Amino acid sequence: MAVTVETLADEMFAMVSEYAGKRNLKAGDLTKEMVARHPECSKDDCKLAIRSLIDSGRCVYSYMGGSFIVLPPKEGAGD
Repeated sequence: MAVTVETLADEMFAMVSEYAGKRNLKAGDLTKEMVARHPECSKDDCKLAIRSLIDSGRCVYSYMGGSFIVLPPKEGAGD
């Protein structure tokens, strides 16, 4: 049974949430983990899932010495 892009996006979001504040994850980290969990999924499926996370606002790109996928900052944080 093929895994859906929505399922991949949900699992990636869970991973990013789990590592929030502990470790920054790159798109490649998420892709490798999803391919390990779901050998039937492709890297293109993972790219679509990441795009879905970014477009929906559940995650954002952060550029700190590299491109990382992180949770968006909370409203009023850093004030």
